[in-house]
Amino acid sequence: MAKTLQNLNSIYTIFITIFLFFFFFFFFLTLANAEAHRFSKPLSPSKHGLKKEKLSHLHFYFHDIVSGRNPTAVRVAEAPTTNTSLTGFGAVVMMDEPLTVGPELGSKLVGKAQGIYASASQSEVGFLNRFFAYIKQRSFFEC
Repeated sequence: MAKTLQNLNSIYTIFITIFLFFFFFFFFLTLANAEAHRFSKPLSPSKHGLKKEKLSHLHFYFHDIVSGRNPTAVRVAEAPTTNTSLTGFGAVVMMDEPLTVGPELGSKLVGKAQGIYASASQSEVGFLNRFFAYIKQRSFFEC
């Protein structure tokens, strides 16, 4: 039984990692453009139909590490049935994740994403996310 729970926990961790990779890849893909490793660039307000607002285009990579010696996301709570649920329902994860200019974890750090996410569906993979991203020399923006 313990080995089965261990296997489910491993499957859940892999599933969470894959889901988060695709979620954040497609989410931040909308912020990125074709120019590699460029962190930000000014945008023309008039081109977007705005008058006084200052616009910036941010391009960075979000690193979600759920295992190893220094994970950036750790499970902080779970329901009694989380480990037997196929979706990991009830797991709550706290995160403090680096944002970098390149896809490599060792590339220049430009900020942090800090917050929480939870497995929120019993029947399918579904997450509730809440985090703040702090960009160095910029203000917070909420996601």
